[in-house]
Amino acid sequence: MNVRKTTLGLAAGAALVFSLTSATDSERYFEIAKNLDIFATLFKEVNTYYVDEVPPAKLVKTGIDAMLKSLDPYTNYIPEDDIEDFRTMTTGQYGGIGAIVVKRSGKTVVQTAYEGFPAQKAGLLPGDEILSINGVTVEKKNNSDISKLLKGQANSTVKLMVTRYGQEQPIEVNITRDKIQVDNVPYFGMITTDIGYLQLSGFTVDASREVRNAVTKLKEQGAKKIVFDLRDNPGGLLNEAVNISNLFVDKGLDIVSTKGKVTEWNKTYKALDAPLDTQIPMAIITSGRSASASEIVAGVIQDYDRAVVVGERTFGKGLVQATRPLSYNSQLKVTTAKYYIPSGRCIQEIDYSHRAEDGTLGKVPDSLRTAFKTRAGRLVYDGGGVAPDVEVKDKEIADITRVLLQKNYLFDYATRYRAEHQSIPPARDFKLSDAEYQKFTQWVQGKDISYSTPAEKALASLTAQTKEEKHYEDVKLELDAIRKKVTTNKANDLTRFKPEIRELLEQEIVSRYYFQKGQIEATFNDDPNILAAVQLLNDQSRYTTLLKPGGKAASAMKSAGTPGKQ
Repeated sequence: MNVRKTTLGLAAGAALVFSLTSATDSERYFEIAKNLDIFATLFKEVNTYYVDEVPPAKLVKTGIDAMLKSLDPYTNYIPEDDIEDFRTMTTGQYGGIGAIVVKRSGKTVVQTAYEGFPAQKAGLLPGDEILSINGVTVEKKNNSDISKLLKGQANSTVKLMVTRYGQEQPIEVNITRDKIQVDNVPYFGMITTDIGYLQLSGFTVDASREVRNAVTKLKEQGAKKIVFDLRDNPGGLLNEAVNISNLFVDKGLDIVSTKGKVTEWNKTYKALDAPLDTQIPMAIITSGRSASASEIVAGVIQDYDRAVVVGERTFGKGLVQATRPLSYNSQLKVTTAKYYIPSGRCIQEIDYSHRAEDGTLGKVPDSLRTAFKTRAGRLVYDGGGVAPDVEVKDKEIADITRVLLQKNYLFDYATRYRAEHQSIPPARDFKLSDAEYQKFTQWVQGKDISYSTPAEKALASLTAQTKEEKHYEDVKLELDAIRKKVTTNKANDLTRFKPEIRELLEQEIVSRYYFQKGQIEATFNDDPNILAAVQLLNDQSRYTTLLKPGGKAASAMKSAGTPGKQ
């Protein structure tokens, strides 16, 4: 068969190339050639004799994906059909309408229409349900299909038929697609008269230019201190992480080193340019979902004692990927190295090279983590992400709040609110009155908000145990009394957890009037991480102490003696 001839030819060609290399590698290369031959013959037999028709491309991709999955989550095969999506991830650019559209309970709903982009300019609103795209009904389409229908060449037109809350008949929305550039810095602005804030959400092309621009404008607006928010930033281009770090540390300093199997690829990246500002006090906020390039920036600035890191320990991804071209316009994104920040530490947490017999992976245990020192002599550790200098844990939301989010009730009520209110006060000033919150609770009463609290789960387990041990009748009255009490408390959860529910509802409503920027501003007065960062920057003595050896412990002792302070 042609499949066999082609694959055996590849295997033979590979064997010929391998035979020309050093004899010390001959056994390894023989194993590669042998297994390529096995794969080719196996594929031929399956293709010929399997009971049902086998799609060759799908079967091979499944095999490739499974093979690469055994290495790490970041080594991926990118077929030709997915190349455009991959370019979007790395460049932040695509041709489209500038909106996020999701499938929800069988409906295709606009989740976000970005300010200033074609969808928002054409009048598309969050909460709109899309019925068709250019005449194609989307009821049975998945997210990928819908994305392809919405994307297209700049200046081309796409026609949507949508239903909108408060309007009986579907409406037509005509949108002229444009080149969409997703901002790496979705927001920057002033928190107080002298503290500026910027959020960095990605590391695609021009991220460093956007950060430079944001810091420059914040200083022009009077910023004497900066809150730099890297929370939930998944990373991106290495060179952008290097350039952003360079903005805040002196020219000539080491930023990051990469070390891998191909030694000629090993490299130390230095700060090549004059910095933007090496003096302005900064608090960098991180979360457990800050990864890769965002960890480089946080780690570099921590290693040079340039800023205080606030928030949670970062994800712990100390691996570097490169893309390699494959045949038929496909690509391989492969992990080629680990990176090391200036103190010498690698913050990679999971050891993908060693798996347990059951295939599970382990994290680097605390006992095996090595201590390093920052430039000032502060102790920092490898093997577990970047640890914050000031730890701030995110608030645990209540079960009722989680249900309201998961079932999109806050989103749906914000859609209703927007239709009934033409305007609201500025984002930072908007607050729902008690009467307005009561309207929300009344609206929710007719919805499914069922959930099991930890107390209910424990009670159910206890009930089952007593029945198994034949003691249920002895304690039935007591269990019923507890169950009634728990149920009563649960019925009052909309009132008990009013502050956190109202806070999230206000943010959702604000986004309908002031978009993403307004939603960020609405968190300034409630976000514990931002509040902790502002408090720290306003306490110059504590800020300076934290950047000295032993300063973290001393600061903790000082805070412990002052109730209510971080």
